[in-house]
Amino acid sequence: MNAAARHRRGGGGILRAVLVLIVLVALAWVATLLFQGGGGDASATAPAPNDELMKQGEYVARLGDCAACHTAPGGKPYAGGLAIASPIGTIYSTNITPDPQTGIGNYSYGQFERAVRRGINAAGHTLYPAMPYPSYAKVSDGDIQALYAYFMHRVAPVEQANHREDIPWPLSMRWPLTYWRWLFAPKVAPVETAATGDAALARGQYLVEGLGHCGACHTPRAFTLQEKALSPGDGNAYLGGGVNDNWVAPSLRGELASGLGSVDQEELVALLKNGRSARSAIFGGMSDVVQHSTQYMSNEDLAAIAHFLKSLPPAREETAITYDQATRSALYAGTTDKPGALLYVDNCATCHRTDGHGYGEVFPSLAGNPSVNAPDPTSLARLVLHGGTMPSGRDAPAQFSMPAFRDRLSDQQIADVLTYVRSSWGNRGAAVTASKVSDLRKLPAHQQTLMTGYDPRASAQPAQP
Repeated sequence: MNAAARHRRGGGGILRAVLVLIVLVALAWVATLLFQGGGGDASATAPAPNDELMKQGEYVARLGDCAACHTAPGGKPYAGGLAIASPIGTIYSTNITPDPQTGIGNYSYGQFERAVRRGINAAGHTLYPAMPYPSYAKVSDGDIQALYAYFMHRVAPVEQANHREDIPWPLSMRWPLTYWRWLFAPKVAPVETAATGDAALARGQYLVEGLGHCGACHTPRAFTLQEKALSPGDGNAYLGGGVNDNWVAPSLRGELASGLGSVDQEELVALLKNGRSARSAIFGGMSDVVQHSTQYMSNEDLAAIAHFLKSLPPAREETAITYDQATRSALYAGTTDKPGALLYVDNCATCHRTDGHGYGEVFPSLAGNPSVNAPDPTSLARLVLHGGTMPSGRDAPAQFSMPAFRDRLSDQQIADVLTYVRSSWGNRGAAVTASKVSDLRKLPAHQQTLMTGYDPRASAQPAQP
């Protein structure tokens, strides 16, 4: 066979392969049209709304933190438009006000239920899993009915068109998401709680696994973007720490250095209610959770959440942080020969003190802080680069800010001071590199804006205990 014939034969093989691939893709697409699945009845109706049901729905919306994602900075409540970074591009939250043209005003209860718990919109398309329907699949019928009553009758309609996703083709095609939903979204079912007779533990588990959707941020995800675990029964990956919008969400399990092992139940309740405690402060994406959700929760629900989280064993074994006086003694004596020590004195010690203990409920302690000892220093580096403001809490409305140091310190200087902090007062965090800081400095502007976690233009008022 001569070269020309071999070339024609090879070209024909490639063409046949391309045609076969096109046919397979077409068949896969047709399958999503014919067998959408997901369950639920789009024509289902809900009980007639009343004041009690709508009040319950308002509280459920707080528990589910709906406002944090569906309200853009400076925008109308629930009108959508918030940019959400994802591995495939930027997704924008949708308008969930009862506006009939641009919102969900024409949704039946059945369509609403399918969207919230099954990830299927009124048109039958699968939602991006930025909407945490794998968690909401565990929300009770009563809470979903109350939520529907609230959104349809108590939320003001806003006519605001939805923002198109900034995702490149072919990742922007929606129909492949149907296969993701088939593979990874759980069936709608109540939370399976252990038969311990502990009502507070069961309530806490329901809130954390379901409405609170804590695993959406605090559980690691697989390459295919599903959470590696959806409940404690799925293994220690559940709430073992994750990454969300380039923030590191720490482990909510019992690790003694980098998890909740050193945080008692009372401190955890204080953090959720007020965004701060005697030694710690909320920052980053979690600020929105406090601002829009947890500060409005009842004391009983906050205690139940803390009780459940404290019941989780550690995902990895760690020894507790023991305070080391050497750093404080050296700085008090004026010894700043260690890399980063003088930078710390000049830039950090005024608020966080030379002993690393900070000032309770104002400037957090760095000594023994789980965030400081986290395996991944990304959140700390972002906070130093771009600053942040703690949320106002129910019993602590005053806000304190961390200034941005991006224009004052170089990448190497920020790496040096963070390495110093992560290895002082008994802390055991690994060194931070200048290249790590440089990568974070280059983040797109909208992601840098989101880093403060709090929008000072928000108008939400603290709820009554």
